[in-house]
Amino acid sequence: MDDLPLAAVFPAATREQWRALVDGVLKGADYEKRLVHRTRDGLRIDALYAAAAPTAQPLRGDGQPAPWRICQRVDHPDPAEANALALADLDGGADALALVLAGAPSARGFGLPGPDAVEAALAGVMLPLIGVRLDAGPHAFEAAAALVALARSRGDALSALDLDLGIDPVGVLASTGRLPAPWSETQARLSSTLSDLDAAGFSGRAFLADGRPFHEAGATEAGELAAVLASALAMLRALEAGGHDLQRAGAAIGFLLVADADEFLTVAKMRALRRLWARVEEACGLPPRPIRLHAETAWRTTTRRDPWVNLLRATTAAFSAGLGGADAVTVLPFTAALGLPDAFARRCARNTQVVLLEESNLWRVVDPAAGAGGFEALTEDLCTQAWAQFQAIEREGGIVASLTSGALAGRLAAIREGRDRDLATRRQPITGTSEFPHLAEAPVAVLQPAPEPVPPPEGALPSQRFAEPFERLRDASDAHLERTGARPRVFLANLGPIAAFNTRATFARNAFEAGGIEPVTNDGFPDHAAMAEAFRAAGTPLACLCSSDAVYAEQAVAAAQALREAGARTLYLAGRPGDLEAPLRAAGVSRDLYAGCDLLRLLEEAQQLARADAG
Repeated sequence: MDDLPLAAVFPAATREQWRALVDGVLKGADYEKRLVHRTRDGLRIDALYAAAAPTAQPLRGDGQPAPWRICQRVDHPDPAEANALALADLDGGADALALVLAGAPSARGFGLPGPDAVEAALAGVMLPLIGVRLDAGPHAFEAAAALVALARSRGDALSALDLDLGIDPVGVLASTGRLPAPWSETQARLSSTLSDLDAAGFSGRAFLADGRPFHEAGATEAGELAAVLASALAMLRALEAGGHDLQRAGAAIGFLLVADADEFLTVAKMRALRRLWARVEEACGLPPRPIRLHAETAWRTTTRRDPWVNLLRATTAAFSAGLGGADAVTVLPFTAALGLPDAFARRCARNTQVVLLEESNLWRVVDPAAGAGGFEALTEDLCTQAWAQFQAIEREGGIVASLTSGALAGRLAAIREGRDRDLATRRQPITGTSEFPHLAEAPVAVLQPAPEPVPPPEGALPSQRFAEPFERLRDASDAHLERTGARPRVFLANLGPIAAFNTRATFARNAFEAGGIEPVTNDGFPDHAAMAEAFRAAGTPLACLCSSDAVYAEQAVAAAQALREAGARTLYLAGRPGDLEAPLRAAGVSRDLYAGCDLLRLLEEAQQLARADAG
């Protein structure tokens, strides 16, 4: 008997056949609206792609399968404690450290107290065995000098160490709104620093083109790529102007991109950067070389509420960064938004990557996206869009001029405005925060709570997490609970049988809880008098009608009148009023709660009404 593959028995399917079947299911609905997704850059993501011929793609390292580095943040303000945590991380599977100094934007109010703390934080750490990346913000030059001095004092050959000194004046400008010195002086300092490092035998990356300030300010994938390209090019020009060979200057620059919870876009973004920088090198007359690409999971998607979901977001992000070709990946601990992570949160962060590398063996294929139609198309589209945005920055005089003039900040503000609308309407939901919240969640331990956020300096790009507006409502609810012994409440006026009201009652419950408003639930009522009595007992001025359209047609108006007579000051309808809008408005229903409404605004107003009634 012939051992033939089963697929060979059947004729090959075609896209046309698939599309005909899809159109039958859609029954006249618009394919583009139902099955095609558009990114914020306007890139089209189809539902189905054919296999593609792999595009020549610059790869991680020497192009051979090798694990990426597991990098852990070292940000405890006490150098001795920071050192103990770092040693535990290295013993537990990490092979790289990111030293975060106080004052750096990514320190979030913590960080090593200064460059002098670098030596203590690295006590007992064998530098030749690991990678080190400095994250020092405005203190980058001093921290770089401290790290180099430490290595030399130990007798380590600088040329043999895997170091990223992280000097990033463009990132400092973006995050603080100013440079410590005019750009002309900064350029000269970049050049002289590299000269001194080369003379000492350093061969690593002194400088960093960092995407985090732009990503946290709202940048799209293409926008982040464009800003990183422009940042690297600004430093490349500065080094060339200082007399450095272009090839050495390029090799002195590392890159950092943010890994988001969108698998497709993150994989494509990592791949796209390598292609884009190779294009810059070719334009400079240089042969493309492998770059050092760092990835860090996204700060803007972390949440303080239901922080356990951050583990899922970080896992997807790390997975995507590794498959996309990152050389080193830093996973933010799942409690990072709450404060200084403890040993357990740090362990979860590094073990996320240990599982991906050691158990899932994701590193064994150099470029698993090669030849996948969707990834190849998205990578190419990202390159095209990012290059266009990069050229726009260059026409404005480069990244420094664009930041100084506010041109780039203006574009990012417009993007944030659109995303804020999607977050407020839950078109872009946040699991555990705006969707499926849990008012009674238990607190999660941190070593130190996060300090109160401060407004960004004038001219600086803001750093915002998506969940912040909903978290402020939850914080206000917690404060109200502590002050009065009860949360703001809303009475769910469930009409008809459970089968009729359950769907909308569940929807309303989740929606109100996203704003810290406790729903008063029930199994329905035999009549409107019983409903009105239950409402009075709930002690809240807010009520929400919940049921099916059929029941609304029979009972909604009378139920609303009964609730108004019982003292309800604000009445909501779960769903859209449709033909009942006029009589419902006359009966006192003034607000509609439905999928796609501006939930954030509704919740802000509801909290104010409930708190005002409670005094």
